[in-house]
Amino acid sequence: MAHESLSTGLARPRIEPWIMDAAFLALLLMSFIGMQPFALRNPATDLEMGPYTVTGGGDSIRQVLYILLLFAVGGFALFRRGLGVLQVVPPMLVVLLAWCLLSASWAAAPDVAIRRAALAIVVVVSTMLCVDLIGRERAFKIWWFVLAGVLVVNWLSIALVHQAIHLPGEQDPGLVGDWRGLYFHKNIAGAVSAVSAFVFFFNFLRTRNWVDIALFIGAIGFTVMTHSKSSLGLLIVAFALGLTYRAAWRRGIDRMIVVVVALLLLSAGVTFLLLDAEVIARMLEDPTEFTGRSAIWAAELAFIRDHFFLGSGFGTFADTGSLSPLHNYVAGSWVENVAHGHNGYLQMMVTIGFVGFLLAAIALILVPFSQFCWMRGGDLTERAMLFSIFVFLVLHNFMESDFLEGDAPAWMSFLLMLALLRAQRKEIAQ
Repeated sequence: MAHESLSTGLARPRIEPWIMDAAFLALLLMSFIGMQPFALRNPATDLEMGPYTVTGGGDSIRQVLYILLLFAVGGFALFRRGLGVLQVVPPMLVVLLAWCLLSASWAAAPDVAIRRAALAIVVVVSTMLCVDLIGRERAFKIWWFVLAGVLVVNWLSIALVHQAIHLPGEQDPGLVGDWRGLYFHKNIAGAVSAVSAFVFFFNFLRTRNWVDIALFIGAIGFTVMTHSKSSLGLLIVAFALGLTYRAAWRRGIDRMIVVVVALLLLSAGVTFLLLDAEVIARMLEDPTEFTGRSAIWAAELAFIRDHFFLGSGFGTFADTGSLSPLHNYVAGSWVENVAHGHNGYLQMMVTIGFVGFLLAAIALILVPFSQFCWMRGGDLTERAMLFSIFVFLVLHNFMESDFLEGDAPAWMSFLLMLALLRAQRKEIAQ
């Protein structure tokens, strides 16, 4: 099964698998480490971390590297797959990306929207092509090594790198002392560590390699030390649902029972939030509640009411200064320094409107969820891992903005989940 996609077809130069491995590794390193690891924060201006700030969404070197990577991967894909390469990216994801690019036509900053939509397209296509070309098992193995390396570096950095911990002087005093490792913000480090925990734990169930358990403990420990509340809370939920998925699909339990129970639990959570109106009202009235998210959410909701169907244009939320869609919906200019909306769903409504939000819901949630529900056979433990990552990131977007975020590591993790799920479906069908 490993290297399956490299073992078929006409004879090829022996160097090809190594080139594809190197291309995929480069893609992962650019996403999970970036161009500026351990970047220094400016407490006066650095509120959060977005894909277009410190990582340099407009950095020319970074853009050139991604373009070269796409040409290399695309060239091999055309050689290997021919026109079949057009089937690698899920159709609804293609439609979603096309809508993001189209939104530049009504954006206040069309050049920004085009560049950021282009980055999103390059990252999505490159990721899907890499996993398809080198095969599911090898792609997973390379990802495993990257996550293990990042985790080790993060732990070592706490003792060796001064800025690996949020330092005194942060604009948000609550960040001081939280671990961030090589990442710019503790919430990014928390999400990466949580995803790593899923990968290491479920890989242990497949291989019984105790190195995975050691790495799993390390990933949990680092997540705890980031004090990223959203990652810590959702880690438990995603683990529980991932293990439930594995047990239900392996033992032949009625799958619909599991689906109905999951929907009931979700409904109970939503009902609880709706009934606890006093707490919600206090959060929205006081911007200092909930680490400032409430002020951003209130501004987003106000903008959505005025621009419901089309939004402001893809990628225009962050790092657009006075052109920020929320600029006229808040008091003061603090929104010009906010890099994301702390809610992926609201942020998509702001930038690509209800039409784009609907396309995203279908492409990123409904289609993968239906595939998880109806798939039979294949590597169930790996699929349970992918389901845990799926649940974690779908819920994580209620508190952070991960979807369609350039080459951000959380979004890359979601793309790898989609690519590996597609690869397993393809193997089952053969």
